[in-house]
Amino acid sequence: MNAPAPATHDPGPSPALPVAPPVPSPSTAAFRQGMARLAGAVNVITTDGPAGIAGFTASAVCSVTDSPPTVLVCMNRGSFAHPFFKRNGVLCVNVLSAGQEGLSALFSDRNVSMAERFDRTPWAACASGAPGLDGALVQIDGRIVDTHEVGTHSVFIVEVDQVRTDDAVPAPRGLAYFDRRYHALGAAAA
Repeated sequence: MNAPAPATHDPGPSPALPVAPPVPSPSTAAFRQGMARLAGAVNVITTDGPAGIAGFTASAVCSVTDSPPTVLVCMNRGSFAHPFFKRNGVLCVNVLSAGQEGLSALFSDRNVSMAERFDRTPWAACASGAPGLDGALVQIDGRIVDTHEVGTHSVFIVEVDQVRTDDAVPAPRGLAYFDRRYHALGAAAA
């Protein structure tokens, strides 16, 4: 004799989520002022490959998941360096340490060529070939596996292949950007 099938609970269709009425968007100035108060780590994002070497400063970087290890990086599509990242398909997130404000400024200066940026910065190739910058607290190296276009920006989804930290630094201090100024994070070295 066959046993009866176990009873299952069928919750039925999901209830519709309430839809909020539309509200006016904030002005560009108000949005930018609000984002200035959203603290972010300062990073230099680098790439190298068939399109050549390139890098830019960014704070719009975050972890997505640890399985598989994935981060996202946002980049303005109008940037001169954007095609380098799209074509190379690899990048390294170089998380800057306190005291590297000059490096951040160098990689955000539109008047400095890509060649000059890398000539003025000690670096070594990561597993992907993207430059890992000396002195970075962390180098997060990986492959761009997906890209989403949102407004003026590309959101690169990056599967991480390598993470390198500078363990020689006894008391690491991070670099953040908040209220349009740099700020050191962490305890000062004794």
